[in-house]
Amino acid sequence: MKRNAQEAKNTYLTKQALQRMPYYLQYLKGAKAEGKSHVSAAAIAEELELSDVLVRKDIAAVSSKQGRPKAGFEVDTLIEDIELYMGYHHTKEAVLVGAGSLGRALLGNREFGAYGFQIVAAFDVRRSVIRKTISGVEVLSLAKLRDYCLRRNIQIGIITVPAEAAQDVADRMVDGGIRAIWNFALVKLKVPEGVLVQNEDLASSLAMLSQHLRLGNEMDSSSGWME
Repeated sequence: MKRNAQEAKNTYLTKQALQRMPYYLQYLKGAKAEGKSHVSAAAIAEELELSDVLVRKDIAAVSSKQGRPKAGFEVDTLIEDIELYMGYHHTKEAVLVGAGSLGRALLGNREFGAYGFQIVAAFDVRRSVIRKTISGVEVLSLAKLRDYCLRRNIQIGIITVPAEAAQDVADRMVDGGIRAIWNFALVKLKVPEGVLVQNEDLASSLAMLSQHLRLGNEMDSSSGWME
């Protein structure tokens, strides 16, 4: 029987530890698919290239169950504990502003549901897309954002608009009671204390990839390597 959110351990995780949790889940679900009932911290650490100590510390922060000396941790219990801590058992509604190419891609992502995340409405300023339905989600006028969020107590907003429009959108979201913003616009947003902004810097990531390839090609050329 699944436990409720009140039973999740009230332990603070660092940002780095939170970022490791989805990888733990992926490994554990793979182990379960292979028919394994228990896994050791050492096995998890080896697969994810982490230290045993770090894995044990992360697991202890989200689960009260101790691993058995030889058998390790119970897979089903650890999966449930991590999902419970991360809030995956309770759907969190979100809104998206900017129904362009990136916004449409996010609206069409079917994996969000596995993480307790559902985009319930999209907003835009273009008449050509307002009142249309994209991947089952209706696009509304940006003017309705604040009232919509207040009425439904929406607390998560996603920004996929051009940089010059992002701050205005963020202000509207904050006015509507949103406390967490997933920002895809290439701009630093100014928000009140208590509002979290998670930036996804696609341009920076692409620049890093290009730089890596450029340096690699230069090294190949300098060493005289050819196909």
